[in-house]
Amino acid sequence: MTTLEMPRPRRDSGMEGVVAKWYASNTAEMMNQYVELAERIAGQIAPSSAVLEVAPGPGYFSIELARRGCFSITGLDLSHSFVAMAAKRAAQAGVSVRFVQGSASNMPLQANSFDFLLCRAAFKNFGQPVMALNEMCRVLRPGGRALIIDLKGDASPREISREVDAMGLTPVNRILTRLAFRYFLLRRAYTRSQFEQMIAQTPFSRTEFVESNLGFEISMWK
Repeated sequence: MTTLEMPRPRRDSGMEGVVAKWYASNTAEMMNQYVELAERIAGQIAPSSAVLEVAPGPGYFSIELARRGCFSITGLDLSHSFVAMAAKRAAQAGVSVRFVQGSASNMPLQANSFDFLLCRAAFKNFGQPVMALNEMCRVLRPGGRALIIDLKGDASPREISREVDAMGLTPVNRILTRLAFRYFLLRRAYTRSQFEQMIAQTPFSRTEFVESNLGFEISMWK
């Protein structure tokens, strides 16, 4: 395999305060996407599965999944603001989800604890991606699956604009989101080859890619 240039490891940083509140408000406008994903995942995993969401942010997916089955759900986020926000939302929704603060590259969770793991729209922001992948594998039970859903690094600006326009955001949030994609998120995103190179450094036994114009769904089995 050809060695590709990878971003240098950097320190993880979480959204806090006003930025976290803006992100929560912005992504709430896309609630239908969280509902659709929760319905799909609930149909794929066994009843009573132990589920980990890495970087759940405001907790929308975890809360929607908890509405759809008797799962044991944990959300792990670096942001103190998001952990507090998500826990409050879960309590208001009347569902049981445990939200804990911690880094994806050094999870404060026991090995072999989860049957399914989701990381949506966050992997590109991790400072030490290979360590995060290894941690995902460590906390999964044998046979468990991790699913990463994220933007791909070679998505075109035109594809990004079409995706943002289809999100149903308010005009102001649409402009801000388009700028965030163009000047921040797209620059941090990985290509398929880069993902393959990183996954090769982990103990995952099998990997499947589902690719769209904008991003990937990457399933990895322990």
